[in-house]
Amino acid sequence: MVPRLLVYTRTTAYRHDSIPAGVAAVRALGGLDVTATEDPAALEEPLGRYAAVVFLSTSGEVLTPAGRDRLARYVDSGGGFVGVHAAACTEEEWPYYGTLLGARFARHPDLQPGKAVIEDRGHPATRHLPAVWEFTDEWYDFRTNPRGTVRVLARADESSYDGGGMGEDHPLVWCREQGAGRVFYTALGHTAEAFGDPDFRAHLSGGIRWAARLPEAADREAAD
Repeated sequence: MVPRLLVYTRTTAYRHDSIPAGVAAVRALGGLDVTATEDPAALEEPLGRYAAVVFLSTSGEVLTPAGRDRLARYVDSGGGFVGVHAAACTEEEWPYYGTLLGARFARHPDLQPGKAVIEDRGHPATRHLPAVWEFTDEWYDFRTNPRGTVRVLARADESSYDGGGMGEDHPLVWCREQGAGRVFYTALGHTAEAFGDPDFRAHLSGGIRWAARLPEAADREAAD
């Protein structure tokens, strides 16, 4: 059976123009049955049929009380959760969500090229990347540094761009466990062009497959 993925893109605050490109990129990863929706009722139903739930640049309050309860129970009982970019600007009124994700968005400088330092090459989301990954994005700052509560995979090199506000230790991509579930978050993905970048697509694929406990793409192809 092909693993199912729920990609949620509802926004009640800022809406990224890159969302359609992001959904298309996830669909193009292959080997996944992708359901994309902005309907909060989709999160009110049992989520156990999904290998992972992806919040793709969601923003604002996007869940009903029933949806919050379903999502928390799903992850805590072993489900996978993936947050992309503005997922860190989501569900401000729900304390559990801040813990789930690991940190909340604070601010960002202007969109510009910069560098991400890959700290952990042992994860499927980062093992294909160079030690220093040059990328163009918004380089999110977070209200708190999640290091110590998450496994940091990459950090921003603030010397490579203007306007960083967290200093030398600036986590950008991480993963963590929540109950029996797995959580992956990448702050990258502001532009539509990002989702067409092969390295970013492999980054996203690795994070999704890790959270969902699925074989990596290369392993799946070898098995086929």
